[in-house]
Amino acid sequence: MQETANLLKLLSDSSRLRILLLLRSKELCVCQIMGVLRMSQPLVSKNLSMLKNAGLLKSRKDGKLAYYSISRRLKQPAASIIESVASSLKADRTYLNDLSSLTDCEEFQRETGKCGMEGLREFMRRYEKKR
Repeated sequence: MQETANLLKLLSDSSRLRILLLLRSKELCVCQIMGVLRMSQPLVSKNLSMLKNAGLLKSRKDGKLAYYSISRRLKQPAASIIESVASSLKADRTYLNDLSSLTDCEEFQRETGKCGMEGLREFMRRYEKKR
């Protein structure tokens, strides 16, 4: 029971929940998460670390970039809780905006070939003009 309570506490933060929901569909680099959520690198990294330490995420490095994805070995009840939350939020405005922003970010990266902090700054300037 304590493990479930700890998981629910971890997921009670909207930033961590948004990160987890984004990562359900695909592996993302830290700069993509920062761009979508409009959050600083230290804050994103702190939340990613908490989710990883709880066994919900796995990570890999590719040069200077760090990529995160949902762990394939999620224990129960974590897998069920995450799916239940995702299902209940599928029409949520914030979630839908995050998915739209991720699409914009990926399109920007395809067009420019840029990833990392320089690409993130340019994406944010372009994204803010679009809004």
